[in-house]
Amino acid sequence: MQCFLIREQLSPVSPDDIMAVQENYICVLSPEEWNEHKEQFSMGIDLELSYNLGMTKAEVNVDSLTGSFSIPKRTDLADDPVTFGFALDERGIVFIDAGSGAEKLISSIARSKRWKNPSLERFLYDFLESLIASDLSLLEEREEILSTMEDEILEGKLEGQMEKIIDMRNDLKTLRVHYEQLMDLGQELEENENGFFKKGRLRYFELFTKRVMRLEDVAAGVREHTVQIRELYQSQQQDKQNHLMGVLTAVSTIFLPLTLIAGWYGMNFTNMPLIQASWGYPVVIVVSVFVAVACTWYFKKHDWF
Repeated sequence: MQCFLIREQLSPVSPDDIMAVQENYICVLSPEEWNEHKEQFSMGIDLELSYNLGMTKAEVNVDSLTGSFSIPKRTDLADDPVTFGFALDERGIVFIDAGSGAEKLISSIARSKRWKNPSLERFLYDFLESLIASDLSLLEEREEILSTMEDEILEGKLEGQMEKIIDMRNDLKTLRVHYEQLMDLGQELEENENGFFKKGRLRYFELFTKRVMRLEDVAAGVREHTVQIRELYQSQQQDKQNHLMGVLTAVSTIFLPLTLIAGWYGMNFTNMPLIQASWGYPVVIVVSVFVAVACTWYFKKHDWF
């Protein structure tokens, strides 16, 4: 169990001393520690393992606000998300985490943040901001990757591009769902139904919600770019297939007269010309080569081949 008081910086404190002071606090507990010590926090709730629900949400209770976080891993958006639960009231917030996701985020804030006017609302703002801190650069990187893919497709490099497009669309879908859930969470906090937060500090949650909305718009734009690239890929693939069909048609047309000659003289009627001539076979060869060369030249002249 880790506990901090929200001062100019997060200050470590013994869990037993939390209720002895009138300051806002933060605690990180394992599910087992929560079940053992939850009465100590006097939140009047029976929070089950909601961190396994796989989504970011908040629920208003009589004496507390509870919910869970499901945070996609930015290093691999297709991997399982980081999940943990939380419960808060006007005094502080408790994170219930079976892993180390919440602990790492709070440790980062403890190292890097100093507040002129420390408060629970300001901590929550910085905590929520840390969930999306690198997302704008992440989306910009995705946009650059798509631009490179677009150039490669225009150059005819189609191998493996559709798989990349599908993976990109799935990643962006994961981010958009995450942003929608964060917006709902921010609006729930801003609603302040239980009156846990001071009205003058609700602007923190409004600022966070607006930032997530902008990220959601950027993600939607990048996802639209994947649609355009998919259509470009399909167009290039269709052109490639049409060209291949054109080549096959031209080759078939070139050999069609030769097939006619072979079928004609394969009938072996007694009085057919050149059948008995000693120079008949070379004549047929010359005629066949001439027909093939003439057809090839004609098709190339008209860009049919």
